[in-house]
Amino acid sequence: MGRRIEIGILYSRSGNYRLLSESCRSGAMTAIADINADPAIPIEFVPVERDPQGNIDGYATGCADILANSGARHIIGCITSWSRKEVIPILERAGGTLWYACPYEGFEANEHVVYMHACPNQHLVPLLAHVVPRFGANGFLLGSNYIWGWETNRVARDLIADAGGKVLGERYLPLGEVDVSRLIAEIHATRPDFILNNLIGSSSYAFIAAYAELAERDPHFRPERCPILSCNLTECELPALNEAGNGHLSVGPYFHDISAADRQGDSAPSIMPASSFEAAAYASVRTLAEILARNPGAQWPDLPQAFAGTSFRTPLGDISIDPQTQHATLPVQIGRIEGTAFKTVTLAKGVAPDPYLSRYDRTETFGRPRLRVVS
Repeated sequence: MGRRIEIGILYSRSGNYRLLSESCRSGAMTAIADINADPAIPIEFVPVERDPQGNIDGYATGCADILANSGARHIIGCITSWSRKEVIPILERAGGTLWYACPYEGFEANEHVVYMHACPNQHLVPLLAHVVPRFGANGFLLGSNYIWGWETNRVARDLIADAGGKVLGERYLPLGEVDVSRLIAEIHATRPDFILNNLIGSSSYAFIAAYAELAERDPHFRPERCPILSCNLTECELPALNEAGNGHLSVGPYFHDISAADRQGDSAPSIMPASSFEAAAYASVRTLAEILARNPGAQWPDLPQAFAGTSFRTPLGDISIDPQTQHATLPVQIGRIEGTAFKTVTLAKGVAPDPYLSRYDRTETFGRPRLRVVS
């Protein structure tokens, strides 16, 4: 038995985005079990779990409780950007680290957070670069009414303008709202080329179902003509769509239809998680285990040195983590929904993180800017 090290787990097991939470939690707990069963790893993880139950106030409380009442200094947790930002002040005061396994809107690099899923140059930029030449540049933007929706749509506005398109509408729903009739009516009236869907959980499922009904009435809204685009929709949610999402597109570092070896190197582990959320949570625990195996007392000030010049073997493939921003280099996959799975459309390997879009080039992404004659 190796040295016992407590590790925090902070995921909601109920609430509007339960499917995402359960997927992340499954990845983290599976990784803990695999590490504890591996005699070659000289540590044993002891999970210290708190369940915020989908209540935003429960994340800071749960984080503080883990850090105050256990030996855990590293926490795998949070789904929404709202919850991540709630726990950061707690982490800063107590000297903890959050390993965040979900896509997010970028424009953040906190030394107490390790960002193990995609940022905008690894999700939104390549997704729009793929879609605009094929469908057009005029979009309708949707979001749940919090940071992820606001900020991802803000970036999308700039990208659409760079592509020579227009934002034909931008609407938000409270978390958990399932009355989407107003959204459908506006989309029907404006007839965009694509819908960027930054709704989460039950709101997203209700919208996709209603959009499928619209497509039955009006062929313009079939996915081959006006697709729904998502940066956070994964396999764990597809059963909830009941095939209403067929043909629509999502982007992420992992879809189950391509093996980790094909994605990023033959040395990748054979485990095949069910979604990118599960894969990123598993990768978080696995990466942390490699670091703590070398330095059992490693805390947040030690991470940049641990990341420097090192690659980590994960279900996402062999990944590296930028010591300055603590964001992962990841594959970028665009997938089309087919039933309860994604069929990969494009795959780019080893895309380095650029959370502030400081290296973004409009011409490289969308081609030469369109010129308009004025008088």
